[in-house]
Amino acid sequence: MDAGPEPESPRAPARGPIFYGWYIVGTVFVIHTVSCGLIFYNLSIFLKAFVAEAGFSVSATSNATALFFISSGFAGLAVGWLLDRYDPRWIVTFGAFLSAGVLATAGHVGELWQLYGFYALFGIGNAAVAVIPGMTIVARWFTRQRSKAIAYASTGLSLGGIVFTPLSATLVERYGLGEAAYWLAIILVLGVVPVALIMLRRSPEAIGLAPDGDAPQRKADGSLMPPDGVAFKEALRSRFFILGTTAFVFSMMAQVGSLAHQFRLIATRTGDDHVAALAVSVMAASSIAGRLIGGSLLSRIASKHYLYAIYVLQGVSFCAFAFAEGVVALFIVSAMFGATVGNMQMMQPLIMAEAFGLKAYARILSVAQMITTCANAAGPALLGFLYAMTGGYQAAYLAITVSSVLGFASLYAAGPVRAVIDAQEKDLRP
Repeated sequence: MDAGPEPESPRAPARGPIFYGWYIVGTVFVIHTVSCGLIFYNLSIFLKAFVAEAGFSVSATSNATALFFISSGFAGLAVGWLLDRYDPRWIVTFGAFLSAGVLATAGHVGELWQLYGFYALFGIGNAAVAVIPGMTIVARWFTRQRSKAIAYASTGLSLGGIVFTPLSATLVERYGLGEAAYWLAIILVLGVVPVALIMLRRSPEAIGLAPDGDAPQRKADGSLMPPDGVAFKEALRSRFFILGTTAFVFSMMAQVGSLAHQFRLIATRTGDDHVAALAVSVMAASSIAGRLIGGSLLSRIASKHYLYAIYVLQGVSFCAFAFAEGVVALFIVSAMFGATVGNMQMMQPLIMAEAFGLKAYARILSVAQMITTCANAAGPALLGFLYAMTGGYQAAYLAITVSSVLGFASLYAAGPVRAVIDAQEKDLRP
């Protein structure tokens, strides 16, 4: 790996009363809001639109949604490799243009192979614009305040649902998927590309700073100290990586399955698309609140213990979705589920940084995300299959309740979060 670029001059001041890392947090927040709102949260709206307008079955569209996660997961490996070598501005810009270009073709999808191609390319664009670039960049800029910074930046993942789900649902209902997709694609490019090109910087060292705004640490020869942490291969062989990633496989598979079908579940039970869109927004608002509360609590509570509580609440939420009827009940359960969504999305990048440091963080996170994201593909497909087999969502949501239980058990078996990095530091002591 190369040593990275020489310090660059940001368009905004590198030094001043506000540490530039917080500008990075704000930038990633905006990128996540726009990209997640128009890509991830639109999956449930696209599912319904492709069924209603293009005549695809729920099962076929669910399987195509699964392909989105598989392609996003494998593309994330390349994104992690690229982030270690190149300026993230160009990676995020590429992802935004690819996602927007694919989105603009939604109204022309009429054959099954086109449906699968749409979701496969959409997944690649998502990998380049969303979680892996954003969380990698934020993690590089903070150490002591990392949990708070990641919580703030990743809040955009939920705000996107509040802002763009009702907009997307309204545009699709009023103008149809084809015309709505053009406008959504334009919003995606305008909302991501300018802010990414102007504000993003790969690391504090790139502009002569250090994480948290501290003075840069230098070697005896005056060169910058490299990031500390665990080597890539050693991290992947560790017990915590294997079982911790397994825990997220179970929880995120269930979560993504629910997110993909939540809009249709609520629309089916209430007979009102606007109620369903509002329920998704309630879920997203709860996700924001849960994430911000979590970012504050994690400075006082062990990350693993906090994650245990999230698994319990997730399982309770899925069980409640299986039986909830009526607008009020569905809104309450959506809020419960949302609290887990916000925290679960935040915790994997955060706990991987805590466990393995920054030395190979982008690649470690990309592998964890690839495994988790590919497993996520089973969530929408599983719920779609069980819906088709049973004629409703009750059995489907009871099935993913079991997935939350298995995730809790895997996390318990993973052992201490910092076991590998603590052992490494112990070996280095004289």
